[in-house]
Amino acid sequence: MPDRITLTGLRVFGRHGVFEHEKRDGQEFVVDIVAWLDLAPAAASDDLTQTLHYGELAQLAADIVGGEPYDLIESVAGRIADEVLKDSRLSAVEVTVHKPSAPIPLNFADVAVTVHRERG
Repeated sequence: MPDRITLTGLRVFGRHGVFEHEKRDGQEFVVDIVAWLDLAPAAASDDLTQTLHYGELAQLAADIVGGEPYDLIESVAGRIADEVLKDSRLSAVEVTVHKPSAPIPLNFADVAVTVHRERG
């Protein structure tokens, strides 16, 4: 399925990490989502209900990142992907969660994990 909707750079405060100070103090996470679905019905009808509402997609991801704390950003990305793929119109989804302030005592630009889920 070549059609897709891409949301990049969604910035959300969350409390994920294995260290106590990460859960206590929190930090900013950045989320990118690519959702694959047939966009022909929306293109033909110009009807929002025929596509994935990217405002609702962003809110879903923000609620997960800003919600229950997880130790691993792998878990955060997986939860977002599983929730997004509940929309039966999607054939696949890819979620990247960036943790640019990860507790690494070296200079680095970013740490990120990406999960890809396909309808089976």
